[in-house]
Amino acid sequence: MQENINQIKKTLKLNFEISGWDNILNPFLDSKEFDNITDKLSTLVEQDRRFTPKFKESFNPFIETKYQDLKVVIVNQDPYPQLGVSDGLAFSCSKTGKAEKALQFILKETIGDFTETGRVIYTPEECNLKRWANQGVLLINTALTCELNKTGSHYSIWKLFIEYLFKNINKENKDIIFVLMGRKAESWQLLLNEQKILKCPHPTSAAYNNNIWDADKIFKKVNKELNLQGKTCIVW
Repeated sequence: MQENINQIKKTLKLNFEISGWDNILNPFLDSKEFDNITDKLSTLVEQDRRFTPKFKESFNPFIETKYQDLKVVIVNQDPYPQLGVSDGLAFSCSKTGKAEKALQFILKETIGDFTETGRVIYTPEECNLKRWANQGVLLINTALTCELNKTGSHYSIWKLFIEYLFKNINKENKDIIFVLMGRKAESWQLLLNEQKILKCPHPTSAAYNNNIWDADKIFKKVNKELNLQGKTCIVW
């Protein structure tokens, strides 16, 4: 890869120490499994098969959400496949400041419709989901990267990492609220037996349902559960 893996690893370790994820993630960075991930991605780059987001950006969820603040995990499938859109946080569009279709449905569910000349318009600030991450919401894709314009292309590359991550979160915590969006996300449920599970269709399913996302007030359910746990609700 164009970026130096050893330098990125060193930087990630320092960032994880700051965000509190070091006890969980730093051992993985030193593992053979992590080397296999970087080797596979490097091979793709050598074959001129570009991917998104940049490798160092794919770990942004663990930088923006401090481990000690973790209370909600929103599980998406994989990043936006277009170049220059994904910032590493699931569904977030901070790079472009324009909401992709999936994020439009999410924002419609959380903050309502805003229309201008017949189009749904959301501000760049609303498209940046760091504001959720900074409140303890881990926005994770089950594949941290994907090949450009090829949705689902990197699931196998990241499978062992996601398995490692979820097993460790499940081992070290109880009653973290996991929001599983879509069937790919739901497939990880068995690893999360100590957590509170909420499920809903993936936002893109709305394209097959007259542009209606049947989210069943999922974000209100999250806050209701947080309230029951005596935790601060998320300002969506």
